[in-house]
Amino acid sequence: MQRFEQGFLTPDWPAPDGVHAICTTRAGGVSSVPYDSLNLGDHVGDDPVHVAANRAIFAQAIGAHPVFLNQVHGTQVATLDASTPDGTMADGCLTDQPGLACTVMVADCLPVLFTAANGLRVAAAHAGWRGLVGADGAGILETTVQRLQAADMQASDIIAWLGPCIGPAAFEVGDEVRAAFTASDARAGDFFKPLTPGKWLADLAALARLRLRAMGISQIYGNDSSPAWCTVGNASHFFSYRRDQVTGRFCASIWRAL
Repeated sequence: MQRFEQGFLTPDWPAPDGVHAICTTRAGGVSSVPYDSLNLGDHVGDDPVHVAANRAIFAQAIGAHPVFLNQVHGTQVATLDASTPDGTMADGCLTDQPGLACTVMVADCLPVLFTAANGLRVAAAHAGWRGLVGADGAGILETTVQRLQAADMQASDIIAWLGPCIGPAAFEVGDEVRAAFTASDARAGDFFKPLTPGKWLADLAALARLRLRAMGISQIYGNDSSPAWCTVGNASHFFSYRRDQVTGRFCASIWRAL
């Protein structure tokens, strides 16, 4: 179930004390149409002054320093510290530093947040279909989880939250996308429904859940592929590139309290 508080979507999950997470909506900022109003993306054609003001509004609201990545639909994961600049090229990030917010921007792709029961590390991943597939079965989720495990965190301890993304009634893809997913896991075929010859409707959130479970992660919350989570179908809450083409970006963010 979704919980909206003061214009933000608050994850409903058993995060440990001291770990905070939030997902923005399009409300509460200063940008004009078609970026109205809390656009956090500085690469979409919005007035840079408005984007800077929106990012300041967001940072003040969470009481932490969000690091905004240069996302390229890849599998690179950055480790954040106090010196990490905005624009670092990566599609995932993790940190053990309090007050630093792992942040990913989306407008149809799937944001995934991670923590564990001990609350010592947090991570965020930007999962479009290309990043989710990755190469040789290792996509952005696998890479992020491997980095967390390399820091002595077991997969069974990890808690994941899936944010809003393009839903299974709106995500039309071609044969090549289905083939890319089924090549590494035949079970992925269950999450593609035939539309027309050569075209399918894909369930991005379900494909992410499948990959998380394959890694041994069973504590998965948030996006259950129901219509309320679809960015395309909920224009009042979420930006959607597929719906509008020219639009803003919202974000999902997770951080350890100071």
